[in-house]
Amino acid sequence: MDCVVFGFDEGELKVLLIERGLEPFKGRWALPGGFVRVDETLDEAARRELVEETGLKNVFLEQLYTFGAVERDPRERVVSIAYYALVKLSNHRAKAATDAANAQWFPVSKLPKLAFDHPEILRTALARLQGKVRYQPIGFELLPEKFTLSHLQHLYEAVLETELDKRNFRKKVLSFGLLVPLEETQMVGRHRPAQLFRFDQKRYEQLRKKGFHFEI
Repeated sequence: MDCVVFGFDEGELKVLLIERGLEPFKGRWALPGGFVRVDETLDEAARRELVEETGLKNVFLEQLYTFGAVERDPRERVVSIAYYALVKLSNHRAKAATDAANAQWFPVSKLPKLAFDHPEILRTALARLQGKVRYQPIGFELLPEKFTLSHLQHLYEAVLETELDKRNFRKKVLSFGLLVPLEETQMVGRHRPAQLFRFDQKRYEQLRKKGFHFEI
C-alpha cells in the first residue's frame, strides 16, 4: 500500500514524503505506505497508514493503480495498491510517526531520490491528477476554504504545468456558477485587495445529477 499525497502551497504543487527509518532504503525518502492488515479493507488500510506515518486525517483519497513488478521490493514479492490524496495544507501539517523518521513536503519539480519504484508511482499519480482536474472539481480539495481567483488559477497552472490566459480562465470558472463570492477580501502583493470565493460543493452535486459537465 503506497499513497501519493499532493498539496499546494506558495504557488507550487507539492508531494508529501517520509524519510524511512527502517531497512530497506533506511534514510531514503519514500511515499507513505505499509502493509494491509487481514481485517481491513484497502481504503481503511490507506487511511490508517496516512495517519500512522504522517498524522493526516479526513483527506480526499482515491485508488490509483496496482504496481506489481517482480523486484519492486528487495525483501520479497510485494504487490502494491497505490492511492493518491489531496490535502489542504492550511488545515493539515504533516508529522512523522511510527517507522517514519521524518515527514516533509517537497515541490514536485524538486524531488530527492526516492526508494523502491516510487518515482513511477508518483508519475502515474501526477498524470491522473492532471487528467482529472480538468473534468472534476477535485482541485478545490487543494485550496483553503476561501480563495482568490488568482490563487485558483495558480493552482491549475501548477498542476497542469502550463500558463493559462487570465481573462479566459476567470470567465470560464465563473460561468459554472459554482463559486460563491464572499464579502471578504485578501491582499495580494502590492495590488488592491482581491475578492475571496468559496466552492459550492452542494450546488455542484445537484448540477452533476442533472448532467452538468465540469471542464477547464
